[in-house]
Amino acid sequence: MRVVIFGATGMVGHGALRACLLDDTVTEVLTVVRTPVPLTHPKLRQTVHTDFTNYTAIQDQLKDLDACFFCLGVSAVGHKEREHTRITHDYTLAAARVLHTASPSLTFVYVSGEGTDPTGTSRQMWARVKGRPENELLAMPMTAYMFRPGYIQPTNGATSRTPLYRILHRATGALYPLLRRTFPRYVTDTDAVGQAMLAVTRQNGTGPAVVRNTRINHLASV
Repeated sequence: MRVVIFGATGMVGHGALRACLLDDTVTEVLTVVRTPVPLTHPKLRQTVHTDFTNYTAIQDQLKDLDACFFCLGVSAVGHKEREHTRITHDYTLAAARVLHTASPSLTFVYVSGEGTDPTGTSRQMWARVKGRPENELLAMPMTAYMFRPGYIQPTNGATSRTPLYRILHRATGALYPLLRRTFPRYVTDTDAVGQAMLAVTRQNGTGPAVVRNTRINHLASV
């Protein structure tokens, strides 16, 4: 299986990349990044790209792929709705469209979040914004899964870019095993998210398109 990852330098992308590199069924991993991941691996190929609204320049590199793990995104903290929409919606749909053309049988996995609002009526800006790409991806003629994890604990070197989240992760680190056992509906980790992404690509379009935290943890364990 050949996989492309967007956002591999982020916390969730770290988990996706690690899962792919450790999985024997994955033969090649392409990362599309502004800054290369500081890692070398026989299966890893990195493409530096700066315009995430237009992938025409690298379209030929996106052919014959089996899966896309779209982990690129930012916290809504400190961002106005227009800017958050550009990153969360515009970047995602631009990638999905070019990938559907280049690799029409590809499975597209989009990392959204628990509380995402596909109706567009939420008072939470981030929830409305994340709901738009979910709706549009599910309307496209492609196999797509919307991942809605709850609280994600970084594991095996993953780190959040948001200072507030880093403080929270340090505070909960020792308690994480207990939290996951007690609240599997709301708590997961970066490794589990990555493993669950690989699991849904093997479902051949079956299973629920919206994958919430409990199912993420289940898929990661089978």
